[in-house]
Amino acid sequence: MIVLDIAAPILLMMGLERTSSANASLLNNFEIVATSLIAFLAFKEVLSRRLALAVALVTLTSVILGFEGRSSFQFNTGSLFVLGAACCWGLENNCTRMLSEKSSVQITTIKGIFSGLGSLIVALLLGEGLPAPVWIAAVLLLGFVAYGLSINFYIKAQKDLGAAKTSAYYSIAPFLGVVFGMVFLGERPAAQFYIGLAVMILATVLIVRDTITLQHTHEHIHTHCHEYAHGALIHTHGNLADHEHQHSAALV
Repeated sequence: MIVLDIAAPILLMMGLERTSSANASLLNNFEIVATSLIAFLAFKEVLSRRLALAVALVTLTSVILGFEGRSSFQFNTGSLFVLGAACCWGLENNCTRMLSEKSSVQITTIKGIFSGLGSLIVALLLGEGLPAPVWIAAVLLLGFVAYGLSINFYIKAQKDLGAAKTSAYYSIAPFLGVVFGMVFLGERPAAQFYIGLAVMILATVLIVRDTITLQHTHEHIHTHCHEYAHGALIHTHGNLADHEHQHSAALV
């Protein structure tokens, strides 16, 4: 996980040097597809039709948001680096899923410290200098929220949802970024944002319904005890939402 977290940002930066930002933004969303495919093929994670459709809609949304005319997509060597970064993050997401039963705080701490140190060592070897202390403090504060808390919650979600579904939920993040830009910076998104928002809402509904269906199925596979009351049979299921069913027929 640490090696992948070091490699992915470096590959992304190499890609940005060789391709446009719009192209990189579009291709970087392949992380969602990579996460889902790796979870399904390598880690045997269940990928229902509803979730597969949601992932496809998320990919379509990425195309809509990243499209800025014919010049916004140009497949070149930079595109390969960006796709490499997306695949690294996709594999890393699945590796994190395998450890999600462990302490999310410990995992986040280890990933943050060693991945950060690894990237810092690579930067120093390439001759880059340290920024001013004020920028270091600002980046540490931003990293605590945008990386530390974010990854901690992400790992907690993976414990119950799995890598593919968590990654699909995480795709809502760009829309929140646009909303924050509208509120705090006075930015106004282009028309394709609202088109993409409509598609993303549909994808989110599919993901939520798939989550509820899966949880409902699991909750009812439990043993139950029997009690007798005035000749009728009452049994209580020991699932997450305890409830009782009364049968008029006697137990044979």
